[in-house]
Amino acid sequence: MKLRQKVILLAVAPLIVALCAIALFVRQQAVTLAQQQRVTIETAYLASKEAELRHYVELAVHAIARQLISGKKDAATLDDAKRILAELSYGDDGYFFIYDMEGNTLMHPRQPELVGRNLWRLRDAAGVPTIQRLVARARAGGGLERYTWVKPSTSKPVPKLGYVVPINQWGWMLGTGIYLDDVDAALAKVTVQQSRNIEDTLWWIAVLAIFSAATVATIGLALNIRDSRVADAKLKVLAQRVVDSQEQERARLSRDLHDGISQSLVSIKFQLEAAAIRLVGEPQQREAGVLAVERSAAAITSVLGEVRRISHDLRPALLDDLGLAAALAHLAGESGSGVQFSADGVDEHLPVTLATVLFRVAQEGLANSARHASASRTSMLLSQRGPVLALTISDNGVGFDAEDMALHPQRGIGLRNMSERMDAIGGTMEIVSTVAGTTLRACVTLEKTA
Repeated sequence: MKLRQKVILLAVAPLIVALCAIALFVRQQAVTLAQQQRVTIETAYLASKEAELRHYVELAVHAIARQLISGKKDAATLDDAKRILAELSYGDDGYFFIYDMEGNTLMHPRQPELVGRNLWRLRDAAGVPTIQRLVARARAGGGLERYTWVKPSTSKPVPKLGYVVPINQWGWMLGTGIYLDDVDAALAKVTVQQSRNIEDTLWWIAVLAIFSAATVATIGLALNIRDSRVADAKLKVLAQRVVDSQEQERARLSRDLHDGISQSLVSIKFQLEAAAIRLVGEPQQREAGVLAVERSAAAITSVLGEVRRISHDLRPALLDDLGLAAALAHLAGESGSGVQFSADGVDEHLPVTLATVLFRVAQEGLANSARHASASRTSMLLSQRGPVLALTISDNGVGFDAEDMALHPQRGIGLRNMSERMDAIGGTMEIVSTVAGTTLRACVTLEKTA
């Protein structure tokens, strides 16, 4: 896997993990909130139903108030009260019932088959006594009681919330209630809706995660493509610069050979041919021939010097034999009396690549100073402090605008070449130029080039 792909993966993976963590947290919080909301709704709903049941019982008592106020306990009065209460109903399964304090059923409009039966020992599926608890609640002054009873509309036992009060004059327990399966059904609908909302939220988070990951991957791919194109463009420019540099070097070498060595050798050839003719002639001609031979020998010595100069420009032997400091000292000596070189704490055994780069930077720097700066004094310092090796070239020339030079496409080629050479070995190059002179500083850490 390539580095850029790893970077994209490292960017996408934490995003997906974070979104998954957020989704789990949101789901947990949503479930907790849904449970709390269900409890709140159930509590509020039951509270309203409790108040409603209390109100119903109060209305029922008010409906038989005339019979109660009469103080009569005869059968006709009691039957009249039972009839009134039997006719009172609300909803499909809302009715009133009457038991005496011994558990005998006195009135039950929806289950008349129970009338006259004693249900004192009636128990639900869990073994809990039903009528005994209702009677106990009535004897305590009345109130709410939960129990299980057969729902008339479905003929199935379901949880029921009842409210009972005592009718002390007649020894009755009057009550009514609501079946809680309706409450459970309503709460189940709320739960289903909450579950659907949670699921929709998780789907939105999933879509967001996929969209975010795809966006990051797309941007990363676009950046990769753009960077690859930029890198290819830079590589083409660099390759063209290499070719141009090679052609320039070949052209310079060709001019040196043609204008210097070639013409000198032709001149020597003519002088030797003339000397050969004179040496076989009269004594006076032989003396002229000897002088021609001597001049040819001097010219050959000059040609040898030119060959050494060209060879030194291509690759100085001192750089390989004695090291960078010696090669720079020789370069400074060849550049003129205005160039001073010094070395401070430099290791003689430097990597070949590093030494070559710094030597080329020094060559280009001194050449620029001589051609453009109009400097009368140039100093070159090679120093080493720990692992940091620095080459500093300073002159008192006219200076130049380094930023403008870097932006100009047709100028500053030498500066770019020096900078690219330093970049290739992991070094840096800094140029400070004012009207008082220019300072070039090239630094590299030896550990990075080892």
